[in-house]
Amino acid sequence: MNRLDRLTAILIHLQTKRVVRAQELADRFDISLRTVYRDVRSLEEAGVPIGAEAGVGYFLTDYHLPPVMFTSAEARALMLGGKLIEKWADESVRTEFESALYKIKSVLKRSDQEHLADLDAHIDVATPTHRVPYSNELLNDIQQAIAQHHVLDIQYHSQYKDAETQREVEPVGLYHYHMSWHLIAFCRIRQDYRDFRIDRIRQLTDTGERFARRDRLTLQEYLKRLDVGMPMVYVTIVFRKKAARYMHEQKHYFGFQYEEDMGDHIRMHFQTPYLEGLARWLLMYGNATTIEQPESLHTLMQRLAQEIQLHYSAQAVSD
Repeated sequence: MNRLDRLTAILIHLQTKRVVRAQELADRFDISLRTVYRDVRSLEEAGVPIGAEAGVGYFLTDYHLPPVMFTSAEARALMLGGKLIEKWADESVRTEFESALYKIKSVLKRSDQEHLADLDAHIDVATPTHRVPYSNELLNDIQQAIAQHHVLDIQYHSQYKDAETQREVEPVGLYHYHMSWHLIAFCRIRQDYRDFRIDRIRQLTDTGERFARRDRLTLQEYLKRLDVGMPMVYVTIVFRKKAARYMHEQKHYFGFQYEEDMGDHIRMHFQTPYLEGLARWLLMYGNATTIEQPESLHTLMQRLAQEIQLHYSAQAVSD
């Protein structure tokens, strides 16, 4: 990126937030803090009213850049993001994003509009199989409650107990993993942090009551606490190549890191806190796998195999 483009990008970045730290600009544009200071000074000399607060960051005092034309690459990236949102967000978010995308398309050059229209038919994302109707209007309301620090009243269906409970929760953040959106929140009933799958929330009401954000963990602090509380186990497994080709993306659900080609076999490396989940997945591959480490996984596989053998042996006797 040349300096003129970077100065324009810095100015746009300053308009996105109330205060922007110098380190944030350095990280985004891969430049030194010294270069950030020099670029900001150049913008000030050009007449841009930039304020600065020691130890906090930069802010625009009274300035707004006129509408910016998007490049073709930026427009394509937004369209690709829209494809993901269409399938992995609910109706409340899809509607708003579609509206925003129309506005973006309206400022594109005619040639870029035609380019996107042609590209649109050649990109798609598979529809999740677990989407349920009662979670179709929640993501937007949850995002608003997180931003405004509002307490939520939710009716939640527990899969394990097959029961519904009413909870008042203080939302910490939204986290997407294992093919689902999750609300991380402080539950006032349990007096601890809980993970609520969005597609199991039957009803949600924003109470309007504010809670003190400073008294709660951030989403990043919560996730870091999980990492500390659940140590990762390093695993290496050798698969017959004929079996490995059927795994596709499944291996990524169990902490897949990388693999080594060994001719007729493939050695795969995993890191996971859920050793039993990995073991149960491996059962479907039978004798096509060889566990190299850890020994605890080998022992766990033996136990699961014995449980299956006993189960079907007892079933055969009863028949």
